[in-house]
Amino acid sequence: MPNISQLPSELSNKIAAGEVVERPASVVKELVENAIDANATRIEVQVEEGGLEWMKVIDNGDGMDKEDVELAFFRHATSKVKTERDLFQIKTLGFRGEALPSIAAVSKLEMKTGTKKGVGTLVRYQGGKRIAFTTAKGRQGTEITVRELFFNTPARLKYMKSIHTELGHVSDIVHRLALAHPDISFRLVHNGRELFFSNGNGSTLAVLSSIYGRKTAQKFLRWEETSTDYTIQGFIAKPEIYRANRQYISIFINGRYVRHFAITKAIEQAYHTLLPIGKHPIAVLYITMDPILVDVNVHPSKIEVRLSKEKELIAIIEEGIRQTLQQERLIPSVEEPKRKEQPSEQFSFPLEREKKEDFINTSITSFTENKDRKTSPPPSTTTIYETNTDLSVNEKEEAEEGTMEEEKVEKDKKIPPLEYVGQLHGTYIIAQTDEGMYMIDQHAAQERIFYEFYREKIGETSRHVQDMLVPITLEFSPSEALIYKQHQEKLEDVGIFLEPFGERTYRVRSHPTWVPEREAESMIRELLEQLLREKRISIHQLREEAAILMSCKQAIKANRYLRKDEIEALLDRLRECESPYTCPHGRPVIIHFSKYEIEKMFKRVMS
Repeated sequence: MPNISQLPSELSNKIAAGEVVERPASVVKELVENAIDANATRIEVQVEEGGLEWMKVIDNGDGMDKEDVELAFFRHATSKVKTERDLFQIKTLGFRGEALPSIAAVSKLEMKTGTKKGVGTLVRYQGGKRIAFTTAKGRQGTEITVRELFFNTPARLKYMKSIHTELGHVSDIVHRLALAHPDISFRLVHNGRELFFSNGNGSTLAVLSSIYGRKTAQKFLRWEETSTDYTIQGFIAKPEIYRANRQYISIFINGRYVRHFAITKAIEQAYHTLLPIGKHPIAVLYITMDPILVDVNVHPSKIEVRLSKEKELIAIIEEGIRQTLQQERLIPSVEEPKRKEQPSEQFSFPLEREKKEDFINTSITSFTENKDRKTSPPPSTTTIYETNTDLSVNEKEEAEEGTMEEEKVEKDKKIPPLEYVGQLHGTYIIAQTDEGMYMIDQHAAQERIFYEFYREKIGETSRHVQDMLVPITLEFSPSEALIYKQHQEKLEDVGIFLEPFGERTYRVRSHPTWVPEREAESMIRELLEQLLREKRISIHQLREEAAILMSCKQAIKANRYLRKDEIEALLDRLRECESPYTCPHGRPVIIHFSKYEIEKMFKRVMS
């Protein structure tokens, strides 16, 4: 008697269902993808009780004739792969031929379908067994109803979550598919109530508006990059719009929604220092490439892929998004409605009370030298000619060119020239322009200034050090000492040299020249602790950590009252920053109150 036997189709289909069908949202995904592959232009998804009661997907696609319906519920029956070569050039969403038999194996399924020709076909399955097969009213397209999912697999059924949770997963799938195919009209109905609708006019922004609302959709930036192997289009939200998790990052490769950790990481890295810690951007990325460069046959759900030339793609995405963000003015406005992820307290820095007379320190002085003048717009060409009446034609042209260049530089500044008005609670600077009022968090502002200063200095003087007045002695465990030894070269690249000083003791006798003496010991200890936590570190990350740490320690704190010339110097330095909108931790530096919004508050305008 042999020990090996072939599994019956009912059992193998249930096993396959365990991989393909995880919850109601999995059913919706597979059925809607089939509808897309069938060239549907309108797809409606109806669910009852989060899909736990029943789900229905209706499309106006090509439909199937009687012969195709006969074959559609056999495993690995598909119209999308004919030869082995096709497996490496997949351009459809489905291709395994597992969806319908897997769903039918763990539910009560009914399908009505028809083509342009003749009558339609109706078929019913229950627990993988066909119980009806007959003709139906002719209509081009397909309608599939799935009831009592997992009715015959109670072990799977008990893992279903609440109606609200399951509905959330269904909504998420429909939203992503609508984003992937803005040229298709999608409608989601739950318990008879419409939850989502997209008109299928081809506009991604229209779909984003349907998902997030019109005002949020207006905060998206569009960008595009091309290379020899890739075409990338994206919609990225301004940093003032963020979420508490990464689920709002959508990546589409050749029209297929995928999860890809490295791409997600690249998107988040492009927002580095622009978002609060623990918050994540909203982004939609469309990547088009030769199908031969992507392997979609990694997992039955087809949501994970492997990419050729991945490093090249990651670099293009990160740099493209970073450049797009740097080209925009990213000052948030009070006109933006509050979001639950953005409570008002996130816009203020924790107050740190210190004596008023101690506020002038070397860190402020170092940035106020030669900056005790009021910010003013560049002189006009008229002024130049009036004060230089004896200039030659060439000199006048040179003067005009110089002035136009100054105006160009002024236009490229991320923050407009600000006129200082006052200081609120020793924490916020009030300034104005013709466009309205600006509030600046003085601590966050100087954090950003110092961060960009130290980030540059660390790169320039990585191995330049100076002796410490009192060397630091550090004692490590054997495992800690091993970690430091493995990363010794990277530590030395930023000017941290550990010298053996006994069996398990090390001594640090110098510190990088860009670190003030009084901060050297605490900074070195914190960097070494961070290295222990990470167990590995890149030189780029180490320098970033050092720059952020130093900027936070050196910046002026809240509740410090500054002189007028110090504030004006701070504002001038802020305008010189590459990205003056947030501190290195992602908290806002500056917020705009438009003149119109202020007038609305005081009822000077009523609309």
